[in-house]
Amino acid sequence: MFKTISRNIFVLFVFSFALSAIDISAQNRADEPSVGGSSKKAGKTRTYKKARVLQNSTAKKVVKIVEALERQKIVKVPDPENKGKFIEKEEDDPDWATAKSILTELLNNRAEMKSYDRSVMWNYWGYLYFSDEDYDQAMYAYEQLLKEPEATVPLRTASLLTLAQLNLVKERWDKGIDLILQWMDEVETVTAQSYYLLASAYFQKTDYVRARSNMEEAIRLAEEEGYRPKENWYVLLAACFSELKDKKIISAQFALEQQVGIYEILVNYYPKKMYFLQLGGTYQQMDREEDYMLTLKAAFDKDFLDKEGEYLALAQLLLIKKNPYWAAQVLVAGQDKKVTIKDEDTGEEEIVAVVKDKEKTLKLLADAWRMAQEIDMAIPVLEKAAKMSKDGDTYVLLGNLYLFEDRMEDSIRAIEAGLKKSKVKSRSQALLVLGQAHFELQNFEEAKKQFRAAARDENKRIKKTANSWIKYAENEEVRVKNLALRRDFIQQSQAKSKEKNS
Repeated sequence: MFKTISRNIFVLFVFSFALSAIDISAQNRADEPSVGGSSKKAGKTRTYKKARVLQNSTAKKVVKIVEALERQKIVKVPDPENKGKFIEKEEDDPDWATAKSILTELLNNRAEMKSYDRSVMWNYWGYLYFSDEDYDQAMYAYEQLLKEPEATVPLRTASLLTLAQLNLVKERWDKGIDLILQWMDEVETVTAQSYYLLASAYFQKTDYVRARSNMEEAIRLAEEEGYRPKENWYVLLAACFSELKDKKIISAQFALEQQVGIYEILVNYYPKKMYFLQLGGTYQQMDREEDYMLTLKAAFDKDFLDKEGEYLALAQLLLIKKNPYWAAQVLVAGQDKKVTIKDEDTGEEEIVAVVKDKEKTLKLLADAWRMAQEIDMAIPVLEKAAKMSKDGDTYVLLGNLYLFEDRMEDSIRAIEAGLKKSKVKSRSQALLVLGQAHFELQNFEEAKKQFRAAARDENKRIKKTANSWIKYAENEEVRVKNLALRRDFIQQSQAKSKEKNS
């Protein structure tokens, strides 16, 4: 996966970098500044070629080539400040045919031209072929330029770099790397971007050690040059550590520590969903569960999450960390969030909730509300889940919640529905709850019946609890009967007293 991502980014970068290099060299073709003296680089002394002057006949043609390539046209575009109106603006409209025709004349006459003139001609040919995406011919043109002994340093170095990039686009990694290194040896200043290009080439060549060192140098130089390293530089460096870890060149712990630092930079400077998930996944591998939870929560707050598994993972982490209210809020947000899915066979699109109303999901949401002491929120969710469930445990749990809320009839209805199911984790425990609901309604005979059934369980704790409830129900039944008798006696006494007084 990393290789695919890296290659796509790499190709895009090569094209942008190459066009930049070509444009720069094109601007200096007809009139290059004089360069004299020498300069030291990496302990070497470099003598620069003096500025060259084009032959008059060549110079006139080059002027026409430049005019053709810089031709512009006037076009009408919508006025951004006045809706419905248009404004005129200039737009590039290169006259490729004219430029190519003039270059063909120069090519046919190249034997009579000076070496410097030919180098300028080949530079333009390279530019044209590159713009036409004919990379093989562009490479040929730049190779011919480099053979010219009187090519000036700016033309030579620009051509070296462009040729290197074209070789990399063609996946000729070794040749591309050699040309970059040669270019680095010939220029006065090696930029951070060129180290990134070299690192990318080494990565594609699976030389992850050199890829890492060059990528680190690119980032260091960028910071030294005073600008923020680009997003894909960090992505490539993280990929290097992943590959080095897999090949056991570095330890897993060291790789994870380095990747955490990289992803922390990415989520701060280039906040995208993938970086939050990668950072969270790295924390998870390091057993840093709380940091994993906080990272997923940050992604949730930014509305990056759009898959059911992501919402469920965050909710479960929040429950583990004793944040049930937030867990419930996350799940509800997932139920409310809608995404468009497309049927691969029919091509039809459908808008669906990210978090589906499935039994497992609903039970998780009910648990979150219940743990947050929001029983009134948990009950309707659990009612939905119970209707979907094939076993009776969800109904039993629902019966417990009804009992907690003093909804005895509902509790009895739910538990009886659960007991009708073939699979119940603990029927005796359910019978105890059913007995308690009948007890609260003073249905003592029915309550004792359920307690006696529960007392037949082999579990000593359940047996003991059931027997205690039986005794309690019997005593309460006697007490209630005595209260009723006493109430009747008082009522009868009061009635007799009224009769006597009247």
